[in-house]
Amino acid sequence: MSTQSRQETADAPHWSTYEPLDLHPILVHTMEAFNEHGYHGTSVRDIAGRVGVTVPALYYHYENKQALLATLLETSMKDVLDRCRAAAAEAGDEPLPRFCAMVESIVLYMANRKGLAFLDTEIRSLEPGNRARYVALRDYLEHMLLDTVEAGIARGVFTTPIPADAVRAVLIMCQGVANWYRADGPLTAAEIAGRHVLLSLGTVGHPGAVDGLEGIPSRRRAAPPKQRTNPGNRH
Repeated sequence: MSTQSRQETADAPHWSTYEPLDLHPILVHTMEAFNEHGYHGTSVRDIAGRVGVTVPALYYHYENKQALLATLLETSMKDVLDRCRAAAAEAGDEPLPRFCAMVESIVLYMANRKGLAFLDTEIRSLEPGNRARYVALRDYLEHMLLDTVEAGIARGVFTTPIPADAVRAVLIMCQGVANWYRADGPLTAAEIAGRHVLLSLGTVGHPGAVDGLEGIPSRRRAAPPKQRTNPGNRH
């Protein structure tokens, strides 16, 4: 890691740390409205009413409803990308710890920023230019993971014969956490992240996913099953 990278890491909060969401109130209320009613089911007047401003006042800050959606989605993707890059840099160049750290960072984001992360379902509502920018950011995240998996295959760490498909499956699984995770559920975000690291290692063909947790360099190992009547973190 370069001196500059170390300085940037020292100055920024750790990638696993989550403070209260810091968004403009217009964006917070827009996010809530989109998650409750969908993009097409929400009007600018609805958002203005939630914020407590007039429609012209809202337009002073954001050009239209599409600009609000694009801002929220790009804000979300840039945040998860920054955290994933930081996790990878902290883990180093070895494929196994790097992959584990990146998966952990993504799952923690989905659990701690589920309101933003859930909006990924509205990608279909983006206009072509906004969609292209968002997809480019999402593709960058996918390529980060794919590069690491391919490096692991070259070193005999991972054995999947279809790395691109495996990485897409990992990302879909991680993204799904935003749909069902509950902070008051039986597992913490860290425990869920640990379990998803294990599941992801199985997807890319690492023997630790079969043999157990020994040798898996995750800071948060998967929690052992608990005896409970509640089958999981659900809405």
